[in-house]
Amino acid sequence: MFQRIIDGISASTGTTVRLTSLAAGTAFALFITTCFLCAAAFISVLEKYGPVQACLAGAGIFFLLTLTAAGSYWGYKREVQKRAQIAAERAAKSMAQSMLADPMLLATGLQIVRAIGVKRLLPILAIGGVALGIMASRAGVADEASAEPAE
Repeated sequence: MFQRIIDGISASTGTTVRLTSLAAGTAFALFITTCFLCAAAFISVLEKYGPVQACLAGAGIFFLLTLTAAGSYWGYKREVQKRAQIAAERAAKSMAQSMLADPMLLATGLQIVRAIGVKRLLPILAIGGVALGIMASRAGVADEASAEPAE
C-alpha cells in the first residue's frame, strides 16, 4: 500500500523536475535570443543614425516593454482583487445560509421560543427584523458609495 503511494510521489516529482528544467532552459534561450535581437537593433540604428540615437532607441524599446509589463501586472492585480471580492461575498452568503441550516441553532431557537412564549417573542422578533432591514439597506449604501471614485 505504501509502495504505491511512494511510487506515485516519485513519478510526479520526476515529472515536475523535468518540466521545470525544460521551462528554465526555454526561458534562458529566450533571454539569449532577446539579447541578440537587441544588439542587432542597436547596431543597425548605430550605423544609420549614430550612438546617441541608438541608445535612445534602445531605451525607448525597453520603456515600452516596461509599460506593457506594468499594465499587464495592474490588470492581473485587478482581476485577482475582483475574484477575491466575489469569493468573499460567496463565503459570507454561504456562512449565513449554513448558520440557519445548523440543527443546533434551530434546536436552541425552538427552546428559546418555548421558554419565552410566542406572544412575548413576537414584538422582539419584529424589532429585530426592522433592525436587520435597516442594517441591510445601510450596508448596500456603503458598498455603492465605496465603489464610486473619489473626486
